[in-house]
Amino acid sequence: MNDKAHPAAPTSQLAHFHITFFASVMGLAGLTLATHRAELQFGWSHTASDAFLLVTLIDFVLISVLYMMKALRFPGAVAAEWNHPVKLAFFPAISISLLLIATALRNGYPQAANAVWITGAAIQGVLTIAVISGWIGRRPFQPMHISPAWFIPAVGNVVVPIAGVGLGFVELSWLFFSAGLIFWIILLTLVMNRLIFHDPLPGRLLPTLVILIAPPAVAFVAWLQLNGGQLDTLARILYYGAVTFAVIVAVQAPGFAKLPFALSWWALSFPVAALTIASFRFAELTQSSPHLWLATLCLILLVVIVAALVGRTILGAIRREICLPE
Repeated sequence: MNDKAHPAAPTSQLAHFHITFFASVMGLAGLTLATHRAELQFGWSHTASDAFLLVTLIDFVLISVLYMMKALRFPGAVAAEWNHPVKLAFFPAISISLLLIATALRNGYPQAANAVWITGAAIQGVLTIAVISGWIGRRPFQPMHISPAWFIPAVGNVVVPIAGVGLGFVELSWLFFSAGLIFWIILLTLVMNRLIFHDPLPGRLLPTLVILIAPPAVAFVAWLQLNGGQLDTLARILYYGAVTFAVIVAVQAPGFAKLPFALSWWALSFPVAALTIASFRFAELTQSSPHLWLATLCLILLVVIVAALVGRTILGAIRREICLPE
């Protein structure tokens, strides 16, 4: 067969460079923000968070360039991901990464943060409408297609106010927060129905259970921004909802160790970072030592998780165990 007759055939590793790689940017950005919150809490220097921010920026640029190369060389492979019932939900990880980077840049580089936030919010708005339209469009989805990864678009919307309020985009932040909170409740019902009444998640998707923690944890931090930092009833419900999901996930965690590594393992990182940040904020507002201990333990766990994921991803790349046909 003449190879020239099929110039776009997805035979290279680049063709299988998944959109899920952007979850690593979310995890590294979450580590940056969690470390910065710990530095503020304990009076440490910002050396560690600055270093993590630099790594996050490098990771985002590298993954963006590779994915754009994939889009140019293998547009059919990108279209296949967009039409995939699970991978579709990972596309807003691009805009979430930008919003988290903007949050990390806000204190030291406000002008850059403003530009990055506007870009991220615009992309988030477009992707939210596009993904939800894809869900309710002509494509038939089955209960087996639903997973906690479907929360990612909703999480992106509630991330918007964390930096948006401080940058002066108050009403726009309310718009995104409202949309994210409503769709989180809808998707939570659907996901729990799938987890309880249908077949268990396949092994590759089992780590996405940790994403259950992220929406209420992020919403707690966002609500504090919108509510002037007041720890009211809704804030407590959101925070303790995140803690509840964390306990549920912890019970399921022993099963993760039996699974082979996959890019979906990066789903472990950002939710733990979100709970870490939320716990530090809760401890700060209540002056609670137990919550401060919880936040510290979460930070240690987060560092271990991210270090393990980075090491395993690098090892997988060396062994060519990732970016393979499914």
